[in-house]
Amino acid sequence: MSTSCHAQLSSTFYDQTCPNALSTIRTAIRTSISRERRMAASLIRLHFHDCFVQGCDASILLKDGGEREAAPNQNSARGYEIIDNAKSQVEKICPGVVSCADILTVAARDASVMVGGPSWTVKLGRRDSTTGNPSQALTDLPFFGADLETLIGAFAKKGLSARDMVALSGAHTLGQAQCFTFRDRIYANGTIDAGFASTRRRKCPASGGDSNLAPLDLVTPNSFDNNYFKNLMQKKGLLTSDQVLFNGGSTDNIVSEYSKDPAKFKADFAAAMIKMADIEPLTGSQGQIRRICSAVN
Repeated sequence: MSTSCHAQLSSTFYDQTCPNALSTIRTAIRTSISRERRMAASLIRLHFHDCFVQGCDASILLKDGGEREAAPNQNSARGYEIIDNAKSQVEKICPGVVSCADILTVAARDASVMVGGPSWTVKLGRRDSTTGNPSQALTDLPFFGADLETLIGAFAKKGLSARDMVALSGAHTLGQAQCFTFRDRIYANGTIDAGFASTRRRKCPASGGDSNLAPLDLVTPNSFDNNYFKNLMQKKGLLTSDQVLFNGGSTDNIVSEYSKDPAKFKADFAAAMIKMADIEPLTGSQGQIRRICSAVN
């Protein structure tokens, strides 16, 4: 992971060139989430799936970049039009100044705040890539069936610790997953609460219904809280990659800590989001400032 250019990211990057950028983005994001609360989860995930592939460079937003169609994103990643809209609002006040990569990063923070999650100061000054990297999307985005060591390794590859990984997984306090991602777990997994498995089977048949949705946090799916970790301790994680965080392994103690201390979870989540947003940014004269997020200039 390159750190040489990180010094150029700064929370005051647009203070002179586009002083109303952040408030303009915030208004657009708030509006979209008030229309559909699930969008908060979708925007946080879109930022995560951007940063883990070629760094936080808005490569996932490119229609012809190939990442949208990669298996982890196809018919799954969403919120593109929300970022497009925020970008068009910002372009009206200062054209060609604010990158799509920065807008997506700010949107993830604003989404967290909008549903009761933590806030943090976003560093700015990323630039946008001119290409996508679909093959890296296949290799570097964590898989819903991953075991603990695989997850720790995938995050370590991006400079993130096991604690960062558990904190970021806590974003699954929000959002929905499709039946095909948790079918194996609810039909053939020994580490699942029987009542929870039976409830989930009602809307996720053994075959068919692949895109049927279930909340990742069965208690409060639209609020940012620490119920996700309490669920894991009761064997009620929806995805295999959720439950492995509390299954007799090296991260059990972190899950247990977050289940008891929501303030610690929120603080660690914010810190991990800042670290994640710092993965291999394009800065200075690298890349470009796209005029439209879905296409190169």
